[in-house]
Amino acid sequence: QVQLVESGGGQVQTGGSLRLSCAASGNIVSIPAMRWYRQTPGKEREWVAKIFSGGDTEYADSVMGRFTISRDNPKNTIYLQMNSLKPEDTAVYYCNANIQTNYWTSPREYWGQGTQVTISA
Repeated sequence: QVQLVESGGGQVQTGGSLRLSCAASGNIVSIPAMRWYRQTPGKEREWVAKIFSGGDTEYADSVMGRFTISRDNPKNTIYLQMNSLKPEDTAVYYCNANIQTNYWTSPREYWGQGTQVTISA
């Protein structure tokens, strides 16, 4: 059984910072890629950032230069450092990962339960 558990959400003022964490646990062989998404009520889930096992990263234009995704491979954990936060960053942030749980099947997708981030004006 694989689980993704996010933490670090909360409420800060505009211009503040938060750091989210997402830890994967369970029977894990490899995690080729991990991502952060976010969602606000009535809107589709939006991709935020991605990091590959080798460390390459990608960002949505809306967070480029303000958010940094990083990864601790031995701990199967990723982080999202969010700086210069804006009210429009308010959302539930979800962790997503492609995880391989054995050597004879391809990685499958897993989601965390989400953590609320609220930015007040």
